[in-house]
Amino acid sequence: MATVIQSTPSLTVTTTTTTTTATSYYSFPHFLHSSSPPHSPFFLFPKTPPPPLSSSLSNFKLRKTHHHQPHFSTSPTQPLSSTPTLLPSESSHGSSSSSSSSSPNDAQNSLIDTLFDLLRLSARYSDAQLVNAVHACISKLQEHTHLSNALISAYLKLGLLSEAYNVFLGLSCPNVVSYTALISGFSKSNREHEAVELFFRMRDSGIEPNEYTFVAILTACIRILDLQLGLQVHAMIIKLGFLEDSVFVSNALMGLYSKCGCFLFVLKLFDEMLHRDIASWNTVISCMVSEFMYDKAFEFFRDMQRNDGLRVDHFTVSTLLTACTGSSSLMQGREVHAHAIKIGLEANLSVNNALIGFYTNCGGGVKDVTALFERMPIRDMITWTEVITAYMDFGLVELAVEVFDKMPERNSFSYNALLTGLCRNGQGSRALELFIKMVEEGVDLTEFTLTSVLSACGLLMDRKISEQIHGFIFKIGFESNACIEAALLDMCTKCGKMADAEKIFRRWSFDQDTSVIWTSMICGYARNGQPDEAISLFNISQSKGTMVVDEVASTSVLGLCGNIGYHNMGKQIHCHALKSGFLSDSMVGNALLTMYSKCWNMDDAIKIFNNMPTHNTVSWNGLLAGHLFHRQGDEALALWSKMKKMGTKPDKVTFVLIISAYRHTNSNLVDDCRTFFSSLKSVYDIEPSSDHYASLVGVLGYWGLLEEAEEMISTMPFEPEASIWRALLDSCRIHLNTTIGKRVAKRILALEPKDPSTYILVSNLYSASGRWHCSEMVRENMREMGFRKHPGRSWIIFQNKIHFFYARDKSHPQTKDIYSGLEILILECLKAGYVPDTSFVLHDVEEHQKKDFLFNHSAKLAATYGLLMSRPGKPIRIVKNILLCGDCHTFLKHVSVVTKREIFLRDSSGFHCFSHGQCSCKDYCTGKLAANEHFVWNGGKREERKG
Repeated sequence: MATVIQSTPSLTVTTTTTTTTATSYYSFPHFLHSSSPPHSPFFLFPKTPPPPLSSSLSNFKLRKTHHHQPHFSTSPTQPLSSTPTLLPSESSHGSSSSSSSSSPNDAQNSLIDTLFDLLRLSARYSDAQLVNAVHACISKLQEHTHLSNALISAYLKLGLLSEAYNVFLGLSCPNVVSYTALISGFSKSNREHEAVELFFRMRDSGIEPNEYTFVAILTACIRILDLQLGLQVHAMIIKLGFLEDSVFVSNALMGLYSKCGCFLFVLKLFDEMLHRDIASWNTVISCMVSEFMYDKAFEFFRDMQRNDGLRVDHFTVSTLLTACTGSSSLMQGREVHAHAIKIGLEANLSVNNALIGFYTNCGGGVKDVTALFERMPIRDMITWTEVITAYMDFGLVELAVEVFDKMPERNSFSYNALLTGLCRNGQGSRALELFIKMVEEGVDLTEFTLTSVLSACGLLMDRKISEQIHGFIFKIGFESNACIEAALLDMCTKCGKMADAEKIFRRWSFDQDTSVIWTSMICGYARNGQPDEAISLFNISQSKGTMVVDEVASTSVLGLCGNIGYHNMGKQIHCHALKSGFLSDSMVGNALLTMYSKCWNMDDAIKIFNNMPTHNTVSWNGLLAGHLFHRQGDEALALWSKMKKMGTKPDKVTFVLIISAYRHTNSNLVDDCRTFFSSLKSVYDIEPSSDHYASLVGVLGYWGLLEEAEEMISTMPFEPEASIWRALLDSCRIHLNTTIGKRVAKRILALEPKDPSTYILVSNLYSASGRWHCSEMVRENMREMGFRKHPGRSWIIFQNKIHFFYARDKSHPQTKDIYSGLEILILECLKAGYVPDTSFVLHDVEEHQKKDFLFNHSAKLAATYGLLMSRPGKPIRIVKNILLCGDCHTFLKHVSVVTKREIFLRDSSGFHCFSHGQCSCKDYCTGKLAANEHFVWNGGKREERKG
């Protein structure tokens, strides 16, 4: 290599001769990276940096080793001419004769070659000033199409699309290279429609596209998902004969069809290819993964290794890891990881980023993610963001925040990862603080940011804060965004602002996300205790065809059916999911499992679980929770043993459920429960949380170890939350221990002074012990603070309609028949030995009034209506939103005897099955602290429930 400097008529320059490999300027889509055409129609860039420019250039001259100017071929098969070579000046004795023999044409060619070199340098080193200077020089010369094409390419390389387009417009006869460069530039600059327009202009001018042109226009089709135009381009490719000869045109076509969901076209193209490269295989494998055909993706991978013997690249490995994640195949993913190490990709950035995502989402441990992160020689913004997401998914909030604080630089994606992670972990207040920090620091607020902060407001359920955030979004002009409007509606439903939610719903004007908004509104009604409105809205959506019951909608409606005990509608959604092929979706399968378990049907819940193609942790947790709903502790522990054998990794919820299972075993296994609790840290490396302690307290209390439970709370390694004390208070209710109960209630009041349910429990504690004055004082405090108690109610579903009942309720159209039937039922039960227990009436009234209150509880009214409206011998199914009181429990046992019916009732503690005078709960779930049904607090006033 030598350096030569020569003075030219109009430009002085220093340059360096380099031998370069022909590569295309055009940046192909990811599926073409490894299959660039062998000979580019554009110019070449040097691989080594140039020496510094010299101020004195008079002693050097420029000479070519080849005596013709470089030719930019428009044919994909024609090789590019040799690059000009710059040599040292000849010796002084020969310089004179050489100069005298050079012609003006040689000088012109020399200048053009120099300009080519300078354009290469300007693009290689992103020097906009140099390319502008060369442009000024070119404009003084006679039009030279190849040189102008190089100038267009240099501008495009620097991202100066407008300048490139101006050069193009200045050409009197642009050729295929000129058009192709601009079409490519527009396609990659979010100006795809202009690329399409330019392509048709080229066709109108009579210029035939080449293979580079087809790749460029197909890139535009991919970005705007224009399948129709892609089909037309495909036809043109076949007509011009490029499909059989050009691998990268075929790859681009497969990429288009893959993005548009036409996987059969992808397979047909792939099968017809005479020659394939690694990008061809990567495209078809990626297509299979996109279509959730994970086994097929691995089948293609094995075919590639067996038939073509191509070396796997980082894109192949990343795609296979995505397949392993989608299929929850931990062992297969580990095999892919081992293969990546074997072929030398263990340090590849994109492979390591994919591995972090795989171990996060596919049952790997936090140690796997941490080890990967610490070993990575290179980390980018994606790496840091992936790790933050991973730690948040593992519930390690503080560790995720620590990683965020250590990031060398942050962007909106990293902030959003932390923000949504805080929301997923229920940290609404911290998420709101982070959002305020983002606003103060001027971080870009994206649609994702605003939907996340609205989710945080929903977690907080604070009306005032939600109104402030709503106002902020309106002020910055994002309210007209469909996704944000949908998130606003969801936030309003979670904050109890159903009137505002209905306004957003009624004014919805977007064509997209219609199903989302209907689903959100249905769930909102269900969430705010309006299941009748939810079911009605769902039926309207189906009659009008405004809501597509897809996987998400099916999951939401199944959740609603489970919550209200609507077994028949749940079965209808199950049939729809079966016909639509949704049962392979784990989210739908999990929702079905939970729905059946909440609708008294554990047999079908178990069948759904056994028929699911794959089980994730949520699936196992759903079945465990179902067994606990039905008070089947031994079955839950047997399922836990099976789960361990299958190698499924439990999460924190799993451990809460397993601890709770010891409440419902046939024999006292408290010692085993203590051992298991101790193993959380020693075996599973899990620090017990408040939920775990609350479950253990519930077990100890259930088996009568109230003093031990209270002592354990006092020795906890952190300050106990109200939920832990509530677990103990519930045990005091079961065992009627008012001494410990009053101490516990005071603790809860100190922690949550604004929770109405705590005041009700304290008041009922005093009432149960006959301290009526103290009970009234507590209720007076509630009135002064404006607290309102949510009343207890029971409901039954008959002829696809929900029938609600409150204590002493006379609003039902068949009230007269219901009360007449209840009188007869009470008389029959009294004959059968039923003795009303007026101690469950927690009001200081006369004895006859207590009986009147007691006989008109909502559960008794619902049971009577069910008996009147159903055929003899059919079971009755009732749902109650609070605990069933002890007297209703006794009454329903007698009803099952005198009517010879089974009565299934679900309250807040789980399921009761009354049959032949016995209850499946073994009478352990009754007590005198059931919430009072007879009064409500409205506007700070105590009101007796009317009709």
